[in-house]
Amino acid sequence: MNISFQKKIIELIKREVVPAIGCTEPMAVALASAKASEVLGKTPQRIEVFLSANVLKNAMGVGIPGTGMIGLPIAIALGALVGKSAYGLEVLRDVDSESLTNGKALIEKKCIQISLKEQVDKLYIEVICHHEEEFAKVIITKEHTHIVYIEKNNNVLLDQQIDASSENGKEEECNLTFASVYEFATEATIDDIQFILQSAELNRQAAISSAQGNFGHSVCKTVTGVNGKRFLGDSALTHMLAMTSAACDVRMDGAMIPVMSNSGSGNQGIAATLPVLSFADDIECSKEQLIRALTLSHLMVIYIKQSLGRLSALCGCVVAATGASCGITYLMGGTKTQISFAIKNMIGNITGMICDGAKPSCSMKVSSGVSTAMLSALMAIENKVVSSSEGIIDEDVDISIANLTAIGSSGMEATDRLVLEIMTKKKC
Repeated sequence: MNISFQKKIIELIKREVVPAIGCTEPMAVALASAKASEVLGKTPQRIEVFLSANVLKNAMGVGIPGTGMIGLPIAIALGALVGKSAYGLEVLRDVDSESLTNGKALIEKKCIQISLKEQVDKLYIEVICHHEEEFAKVIITKEHTHIVYIEKNNNVLLDQQIDASSENGKEEECNLTFASVYEFATEATIDDIQFILQSAELNRQAAISSAQGNFGHSVCKTVTGVNGKRFLGDSALTHMLAMTSAACDVRMDGAMIPVMSNSGSGNQGIAATLPVLSFADDIECSKEQLIRALTLSHLMVIYIKQSLGRLSALCGCVVAATGASCGITYLMGGTKTQISFAIKNMIGNITGMICDGAKPSCSMKVSSGVSTAMLSALMAIENKVVSSSEGIIDEDVDISIANLTAIGSSGMEATDRLVLEIMTKKKC
């Protein structure tokens, strides 16, 4: 692999594996709200928000950090009042009791209007902040922090919508394959990739923080509790389940705790990191082995998301757990071929798991992904693999991945619409 391509991959990982507080969709909306308020230069009296269906779906039922509240209105209000766009997906880092009170007051005045925007990118956020006759508009699309349009009082300050409507140029410069992902992860100079340990440190801390309270559905405490130990035992698998679900539980509950995300998703970052880290702890592998396993996991997720897209009807745990299974197989001593087997086993097993929005029960789906990742790795290390005569699996691992992403993007569009329809019709 040439040096230039290696540098592009490193840049790609650093761009896609970043810290985030809270669920990334409401945080992206809060980011747009913060930027619009900053451009307006005054406290908004009225805020209009237009969202794509996928953003709306992922932002409806998740806890907002530092608020004890669920949903978009408080994220929008706090973004406009105290959010700082320079913080990126940590936009609500400065929320305190006073700003929370002010945010609730803004909601009570019914100053925030949220609408569905049709025929736009799956990741589309438009926020318009008004003060008397003045207004400021901000649009984010394609990526959670990618601001493509800024307007103030009919003066366009930024317009990159045409560029954003095409495929992301940065990703085009770094088109990955399974072979290139494996080669980079296993051969890159260790000093160049040891930054990936930041994901382990940040996400481990999130898992540790979860033990200090009861968050979400407390999947971790169920696994490690009396009944969990009695019926599930105490093993490398249960350790993975506990650590990964703990971080997910605390994040989806809205705790003000940062996690390292992957491709715009905190849960994907958690699921790509913590099963690998937990297994590495259990087998007491070397630091270099851990770094390479984490790099393999995270980069595999990035590769799959390049064709799947930021948001889809396919649950992100399928993608992230596939990366984790690669990392686990590597730590088991797996070869390149066996790691490809792990990918095929994952695709042959849990493809089709739906995304019905970001919410506390995501920790259960993440746990399902982790369990499958371990099983897939175990089978792979024993040279057992779902064959090309079965279902959507192809002899070529890259084609198998392409089949997965085709199903998750275009194939499940009707599912996506139905899920949103069901969610928006609920009375709760």
